Amino acid sequence: MSPSLSAPRLSAGAIVYHWKGREPRYLLLRAFRHWDFPKGVVEPGEEPFAAARREVFEETGIRTLRFPWNEEFRETAPYGRGKIARYYLAETPTSNVTLGINPELGKPEHQEFRWVAAEEARQLLPPRLSPIFEWAHDRITGGSV
Repeated sequence: MSPSLSAPRLSAGAIVYHWKGREPRYLLLRAFRHWDFPKGVVEPGEEPFAAARREVFEETGIRTLRFPWNEEFRETAPYGRGKIARYYLAETPTSNVTLGINPELGKPEHQEFRWVAAEEARQLLPPRLSPIFEWAHDRITGGSV
């Protein structure tokens, strides 16, 4: 079966946020020129929610996550040779991030991280993540910020 006809490859991650005063700050990671939320491939036999928690830890060092909406998620439309990314909402009390070393690369797969307000997130994220981000921001703020 050709790659375009095979089942989509699922990645799972989280839109990680913490509160700065009354406004959420969102964690974005940069790989080359591309900004995204922490995420990675769901391994065979792994549940997507477990993969999301694992990937957040591997990429950021953050273990203290609370999922206020449990396993509610949104997915991107297929992109880049049939990949789909699933995102959960995860709150953390910390702003400390440690970019983890990818064993296959021998270095972090991300060059930079930022905690950003909604407007900066909208400027940095690619268009394919706009609907996901707007869902998350509305859910987190109740549409009030």
